[in-house]
Amino acid sequence: MLIQTRTIVVEKGNAEKVIERFSQESPVEGMEGLIDISVLLNKKSKENEEVVVIIRWESEEAWKDWEKSDVHIQGHRSKKGQTPPEYVISTTVNMYLTQTIKKGKAFSNQ
Repeated sequence: MLIQTRTIVVEKGNAEKVIERFSQESPVEGMEGLIDISVLLNKKSKENEEVVVIIRWESEEAWKDWEKSDVHIQGHRSKKGQTPPEYVISTTVNMYLTQTIKKGKAFSNQ
């Protein structure tokens, strides 16, 4: 499994704008190999808010297929030259290859 995280730090009071964007329907949802997308909010800091988007793929190959897809490439071309909104402080993207998964009791009760 491949997990991509996108951490977006925004000025206080703007997290909902980012959450709304990532909560809308997207072509990625129809891609083979996509497991799920989770959008998390951390409001603990007094200075800013943090939105973390976690995208889980069945494999690195599934993610690469998305990256090479026409719809993904066109989406980036249409945004070329656009600057991020003023309220975005930083964005960090990381990729992780899953090494171990341990399922808890709640999972086995499903």
